[in-house]
Amino acid sequence: MTSVRSINCLSLAAAIFSTAANAVPLIAVLEFELNDITSLPNTPAEIARTSSMAPMLMKALSPSGAYQIAFVDAATQKAANASFGYLFRFHDLAADLGLQQGVDWVLVSQHSKPSFLFSYLWVYLIDVKKRAAVARYDIELKGSHQKVTQHGIASLAGKIRATLAADSVK
Repeated sequence: MTSVRSINCLSLAAAIFSTAANAVPLIAVLEFELNDITSLPNTPAEIARTSSMAPMLMKALSPSGAYQIAFVDAATQKAANASFGYLFRFHDLAADLGLQQGVDWVLVSQHSKPSFLFSYLWVYLIDVKKRAAVARYDIELKGSHQKVTQHGIASLAGKIRATLAADSVK
C-alpha cells in the first residue's frame, strides 16, 4: 500500500468513526393512540386532538439539537402494532420497530380519556439497544382546550429532554 493510499484509508476511517461518535441520537415519535372510555367515545374532535399530539411533541423536541426526530409513517406503525396498545405494552416489539427504523429511542404513547373533564398522556421512552422502557411519563390534562394540550405536550417534552440529558451523561 502506498503512503498516499494509507493516508486516504486512515482519513476515511477517522471520518467514519468521528461521525459515529458525534452522531446525535435519533428518536422515533409514534402516533398517540386514543383510549377514550367516556360514554361518548372517539368523537371526531377527540380524534383530531389526539392526532395533533405526536406532531406537536416532535416540534417541541426538535429545537434542542441534542437529538433528531425520525419520522415513522402511519402504515409502518400500523403494521408493527398488531392491535390497539400492542407496541405500548410490549416494549421489545417497539424496540424492534425502532431497530428497523434505525433509531436509538422510541416514544410510544397513549392518550387515555376516562372523563370529559380530564385525560392523561401516558408515554414510554424505549431504549432500542436495551429493548426496554427506561422511563414512563404520566401527564394529566385538565380540559380539552388546545392550550391545555399544548401545555401538556410542552411539559412532556421537558421531562423527555431531562431523561435524555441524564442518559447522555452516563
